[in-house]
Amino acid sequence: MEALFRVAFWLVFGWMIAVQACFACRARLLEGRATGTRTTIKREGWGYTAARAVRSLSLVVFLVLYAINLPWLGMLWVPFPDWLRWMGVGLATVGCVVYAWSRATLGKEWSSRLQTREQHRLVTSGPYAWMRHPIYAALMGFLSGLALVTANWFFIAIFVLSAVDLILRIPKEERMMIEKFGEEYKAYMQRRGRFFPR
Repeated sequence: MEALFRVAFWLVFGWMIAVQACFACRARLLEGRATGTRTTIKREGWGYTAARAVRSLSLVVFLVLYAINLPWLGMLWVPFPDWLRWMGVGLATVGCVVYAWSRATLGKEWSSRLQTREQHRLVTSGPYAWMRHPIYAALMGFLSGLALVTANWFFIAIFVLSAVDLILRIPKEERMMIEKFGEEYKAYMQRRGRFFPR
């Protein structure tokens, strides 16, 4: 059974990487917008930027170790029941779908950094008609699903750190959107919940 969960993990994780790569290529081809400018890094904070880099590097290292399947990784195993792990597969899959839908809806308005363009428009269609932050909700679903599928403390830690990261990031993003769109965004905030439909 463990072999099936490992295959499910790599299929879902690979799908998310493919989705990310597809949107990254499209963004470069369409705009060539640079990320990581001093203004955006200052808005996010150097601590956030450094934490994101460390978390990403840790994830890459652990993925390599998970692929090799070293025996000592068994120490990080969590005894989740199989039904819960299969729920994790479903949750991660739904997370991928909502993420792709949200990115496609945002189109050129998306940025990995806290920045807006001069002619930026407020997107309130697609999943944004239901909630303000569907990409973040999708990522939380995806990461919590991976934590369940792998039944591994490392992925649980990645999920918790990512959740804290988003909780700290969202108020900054919403302040930026209020600066850009003013009363229009405030009204949108009143109509839509952050992660769940109202």
